[in-house]
Amino acid sequence: MHILGIDPGLLITGFGVVDVDGQHLRYVASGTIKTAHLDKKNLPGRLKVLFDGVCEVVQRYQPEAASVEIVFVNVNPQATLLLGQARGACITALVSTDLAVAEYTALQMKKAVAGYGKAGKAEVQEMVMRLLKLPSLPGKDAADALGLAITHAHVGAAMARLALAAGNSAGKAGGSYRDGRSR
Repeated sequence: MHILGIDPGLLITGFGVVDVDGQHLRYVASGTIKTAHLDKKNLPGRLKVLFDGVCEVVQRYQPEAASVEIVFVNVNPQATLLLGQARGACITALVSTDLAVAEYTALQMKKAVAGYGKAGKAEVQEMVMRLLKLPSLPGKDAADALGLAITHAHVGAAMARLALAAGNSAGKAGGSYRDGRSR
């Protein structure tokens, strides 16, 4: 099963695709979608680049599921709002292609990948490289996206089984758990 991870950002959005077969992970692809070539004041244009880029990644790699990082509240409220809009464009692109979307915090991803919720970017890059047996470190944004896909590979199946055991129809989580986000 192909899982797509998305690390949303208004300037740079990372993506990563892994293939999961039981407990085995295999690297498929990773990269970034960049909007730096557009005027910073052209928010609609930048959001369209992100939307189209995510749609292109989905079309090219045909994932069966996706995971996206949950936005954290930044010190700068304007930056948080802009990041939220970028994230919204990415999620809209994913759901427009009928993908199930799981959400995980950076802390959840870091704990799942590096074993420590406050791991740094370099530690996440190193662990992603090791887990996927990559020849070199992936870029920071791509590593986070691959980490989100790895997190979903490990956590998503377990949560779907818990949802089934709890009596939710078709394995869809509900109640206090919603695809990686706890309330």
